[in-house]
Amino acid sequence: MNLTAILLTFNEELNIARTLSALSKLECVLVIDSFSSDKTVEIAKEFPNVKVHQRVFDEHTNQWEFARSLVKTDWTLALDADYYVSENALKEILELISSNPTENGFYTDFLYAIDGKVIKSGIYPPVCVLYKTASCEYQKDGHTQRLFVPGKTGKLKNKLIHDDRKSFSHWIQSQVKYARLEAEKLIEIHKEDLSKNDKIRLNYKLTPILVFFYCIFAKGGIKEGKAGWKYAYQRLLAEIILQYFLLDLKK
Repeated sequence: MNLTAILLTFNEELNIARTLSALSKLECVLVIDSFSSDKTVEIAKEFPNVKVHQRVFDEHTNQWEFARSLVKTDWTLALDADYYVSENALKEILELISSNPTENGFYTDFLYAIDGKVIKSGIYPPVCVLYKTASCEYQKDGHTQRLFVPGKTGKLKNKLIHDDRKSFSHWIQSQVKYARLEAEKLIEIHKEDLSKNDKIRLNYKLTPILVFFYCIFAKGGIKEGKAGWKYAYQRLLAEIILQYFLLDLKK
């Protein structure tokens, strides 16, 4: 099996078992833990195909590059601890790499889950999760990292599920930290290098309201009950926090 899965973790005890259970068919899963204070490491070590490495966290780019440096297989499956890989998705991935594809990386779309319920109104962007280990590298991008994939890329047919079960207070704390870094990126980068969405976020103060109504009406969140409303409010709050930091930095 010419594939290794890598995951970064920090206090992911509410997510990690679900994610690792879905990867039980893989021969090697590497968990790079930032010295969690909960049961993340203890849970991860219960899986016989998982190897746990611990590294002090400095930034996402370095952490992912460290994880990539440990991979000995030609292909890497890079996952967040709250990504769930369905049986069909894993089957597709294994069949794909066995066919010797010419692409260097493969993106996936996501379904978003709120309290474990999968919704269709999510706007989580596509992410390159499957790539040729030696051909790609992580580069810093705002609050997080971007995987640089040279040459051709493809897209998986099966979507992964983003299913974070951590508390709302934890989510708020993360958004405050990430929004400031993202705002600094939007302020500092040359305007011509910004994506269309980033230009809108930088220049239009009504972006939070527009995103909320987009999730509720255009994406059909209103039909998904409480989960749809909670997701729309999450996106509203995330954009409000970002706009606050943009206003603060523009001073």
